[in-house]
This record gives sequence, structure tokens and C-alpha cells, in this order.
Amino acid sequence: MSRRGWILFIFLGVLWGMPYLLIKVAVGSIDPLIVAGSRTFIGALLLLPLALHRNALAPAFRNWKWLLAFTLVEISVPWVMLGHAETRLTSSTAGLLIAIVPLFAAVIVSRLGHEKLEPRRLMGLGLGFAGVALLVGLDIDLHDWLAVVATIVVALCYAIGPIIIDRKLGNAPPIGVITGSLILATVIYAPFAPFLWPAELTSAAVGSVVGLGVLCTAVAFIVFFALIAEVGAARATVITYVNPAVAIILGALVLSEPLTTGMMIGFPLVIIGSFLGTTRARPAAAPQPAR
Repeated sequence: MSRRGWILFIFLGVLWGMPYLLIKVAVGSIDPLIVAGSRTFIGALLLLPLALHRNALAPAFRNWKWLLAFTLVEISVPWVMLGHAETRLTSSTAGLLIAIVPLFAAVIVSRLGHEKLEPRRLMGLGLGFAGVALLVGLDIDLHDWLAVVATIVVALCYAIGPIIIDRKLGNAPPIGVITGSLILATVIYAPFAPFLWPAELTSAAVGSVVGLGVLCTAVAFIVFFALIAEVGAARATVITYVNPAVAIILGALVLSEPLTTGMMIGFPLVIIGSFLGTTRARPAAAPQPAR
């Protein structure tokens, strides 16, 4: 990977490791739906000029049914569910649970018949899910099981979203798909805003929402597109393995969240399992002719 590629990779890892911290702060005084809706509105507002300049919106909305499906599973449903889950879970725990996205994706793709699960990948899936089980079993209070289930559903949604893009929206420009989805999500959230708007806003919560919209949505997607152009889509997805580490570090440094036994054991298992479960074994080298 080039120096530019590494810079983009590290930058994106930080940007997409931050949301768990910012959501945790924001939902302390703002309803999760308002947090999600504000984030989509800010992101759409900032990305819209770029999408219009590239004439990218029309191709995305041409297949509006699948664009709506992508919006629901990648943004509208998971962002609200994650916000509610983080009222009960630490940001570190939420970030680590989301790390099972590649494992879900591997299972779904194999079930669709597009890829096979070789023994190496099966071992990776087992290790990854064992890591999550250890994290949950050692760290999660029984009263938080609903939040855990919600976060795992979020991970499942995040795994389905890219598959929809790959199979149904692959011909549309990525910037058009993302901007169109943010616009649709904002429209979906808007009717609920008057009923859930907070009576009082803290500066920390407002700053977190702005950070989510500007940094973790608009800037992050622009960096992601640049990274794809630099290293390709397959290698760009490796960023998934970096995000939970950033979430755990930020949670410990900023929110003084503890580094628990479950995290110390579960985190490496999830990362190793995700790596093994989502990478294909190299094909055997062809035999060389005798000289």
C-alpha cells in the first residue's frame, strides 16, 4: 500500500472508530432518533453539492426501491437501534460487538451461493463468535441483554447493506447512493422530530451530533471513496478490523470506560476471527514444468 493509502486508511480508522464515543455522549441528553436524524441531515447537506456536481443522484434514485432498502438496513434502522443500545452499553462494548459485521457478511454471502466457507474461514467464524460470546458472558449485565441483541441486529444490518450495493446498486455512483440514502433517511426521521426534540441541549451533546454528521458521515465517506480509489474495494474493507480498537481506546481515554476481562479476551478473538473468516486462502501455485 502506498504512503497515501496508509494515511487514508489510518484517518478512516479513526473517523469510523469515533461514532461509538460520540453517540454515547449525544444520547445522554438527546433522543437517539434525533441524534440519527441530525447526523443524516448534516451529512446529506454537506455531500449534496458534490453529488450534484457529479450528476450522481439521478442514477441512484433510478433504482429507488433498492436504494430505500439500503437506507433502511444501513442507516435508518441501525443508527436508531445503536443509539438506544448505547444508553445501556459502554461505547467500547458497542464498538466490539459491531466488529462481527464481516462474520455475518461471510455467512450471508455463502448462503447466497456466491462463495464457499473453506475450513480456514469456518475456523475464523468460530473464533469471532466465541470472542463475542466471551465478551457478553463476562462483561454484560443480564439487564442489558436487549441492548446486546439490538447491537447484534445492527451488525447484521451493516452486513446486509454492502451486499445490496454490490448486487443491486453496483451501477450507480457511490457518492450518489450514499447521498441519496442520507436524504431518504432524513425524510424518514423528520416526522418524529417534533415529538422527540429535547427541552434542553447541552454543548457536549450538540458538539457530538455535529461531529457525527461532519466527521463520521460526510468526511468519512469522502475518505472512504478516496481509499477505494487508492487500494480497491476489497482491501478497503479491512478498515473494519481497526474501528473497534479505536472505539475501545477512545472509550477508555475520554469516558474512562474500563478495559475489562471480556474485552481483553474477546477483542483479539473477534479481530483474528474476522480476518480468517473474510479472507480467502491463496490458490495453490501451478506446478512448474521440469527443465
